[in-house]
Amino acid sequence: MEQQQPQRMRFHATGGEYFRIWIVNLLLTIVTLGIYSAWAKVRRNQYFYSSTELAGSSFEYHGNAVAILKGRLLAAVFVGVYALTLHSSPLLAFVAILGLAAVSPWFIWKSLQFRLHNTSYRGIRFRFAGDVHDAYINYMVRPWLSGVTAGLAVPFVHQRAKAWQHNSARYGNARFAFDAGVGDFYKLYGVLLLIGGGGFALLTWFIMSLGNQPDGIHSYSQQRAAEAGMVVMAGYAWFFLVYPLFMNMLQNLVWNHTRLEEHRFQSDMQWGRMIFITVTNYLAVICTLGLFLPFARVRTLRYRIESIALLPEGSLDDVLAAPQDEVGATGEGAADLFDLDLSM
Repeated sequence: MEQQQPQRMRFHATGGEYFRIWIVNLLLTIVTLGIYSAWAKVRRNQYFYSSTELAGSSFEYHGNAVAILKGRLLAAVFVGVYALTLHSSPLLAFVAILGLAAVSPWFIWKSLQFRLHNTSYRGIRFRFAGDVHDAYINYMVRPWLSGVTAGLAVPFVHQRAKAWQHNSARYGNARFAFDAGVGDFYKLYGVLLLIGGGGFALLTWFIMSLGNQPDGIHSYSQQRAAEAGMVVMAGYAWFFLVYPLFMNMLQNLVWNHTRLEEHRFQSDMQWGRMIFITVTNYLAVICTLGLFLPFARVRTLRYRIESIALLPEGSLDDVLAAPQDEVGATGEGAADLFDLDLSM
């Protein structure tokens, strides 16, 4: 089959346009005590999806705000029950936590279904074909390995979850496939540990080496307390720099090992560019007291999206639409409430 030229994704959103959407969403969400947040999510996604272009066509978002609100209310009930039992009975609070953990994989499964079902490209919808049994394996059973192995199994658990997500995704009748191995994820986490842990250790050593000799026992304790505070602050600052780098490496790893039938993807995010965007975004948000947030989000999304290209083998028009079932939004609302990022 003839290979065509790579099709790089384009992102046409602007900070000014999104700021207008963002400020209206924020004000209406505050006025309605959070109820409008579901409609705010739909407006935001519709703008970002329609601004994302691949091979001359844009994506579309079809989410229903009422359905999302119902999902959020259901999730809020679980959180509310836990909050009430926490003050009345530790035992009941523990039972509530167990109940929340028991339904979390189901929420994630429904969220994946909802997000893909409500995304379309060239009139063809995506869908998620994974079953709830595998959701419990990936998000309840395997995570226990991370605990019993003191975190050594985290890359394995992460790889299996990503493989399940991508291998279960469909575009019409076309299947996505994921071929990154467990070893690739261990290399990723090894680099993260080297940069994150090594950098934090150097920062700690540097801060501790700056201290002067204390004059007495009170001066000694005060100095050590000040150094500990500086170490904690440096740790937070270092995390906010290292995390975007991790997401950079993760995006490259995931999309460089993902394909849609015979069509492959490529991601070429660069560390230097990501660091520059991250640092300047943080500084601008601080200097504007948060008003730069929508501009920062557009800048970050533009770089992440435009770093991805499709390497087509033949025509995308050969993909046929598959029958679509209605998918509830319960999981999507819960994923938002619990801040679960399943997009990568």
